[in-house]
Amino acid sequence: MPILVEVSKGLLTQEGEREVFPKIAAALLEAHGLTGNSFMTPNVIGHVSVKPESECFVGGKSQSLAVVEVTVPAITFPNGQVAQKFIGEVTDIIDTYKAKPHPRERTYVVVKHAVDGPWGIGGKAYSNADLGAAIQKAAMA
Repeated sequence: MPILVEVSKGLLTQEGEREVFPKIAAALLEAHGLTGNSFMTPNVIGHVSVKPESECFVGGKSQSLAVVEVTVPAITFPNGQVAQKFIGEVTDIIDTYKAKPHPRERTYVVVKHAVDGPWGIGGKAYSNADLGAAIQKAAMA
């Protein structure tokens, strides 16, 4: 599932720029009980983009900003507790790797639910049901 991490330049340490994505991906898998799932693990994809602070705005002013956007099937994050835990963990990950003062209020985590399919993976179109079946098959293997 795609994860897009956008941060203002200088917000994260160099280590943080390398480490936030794998940590966020692990948190996403853990939130859904899919850690180690042979189908899902390689399909948690994305990138980290570092933008000049002059291109990052909060309240109409240029300042440090972290935005983490995750796109998942509509069947995920079935209750508020799972979403709250994931959002809290992602915010903690950003805090762990920050290189300068940055208030938690300027870290945004957006979980987008995609409408049903198709999810294109390796040239194959998957509906949400197809994804569920592939995940279950991998869990049984």
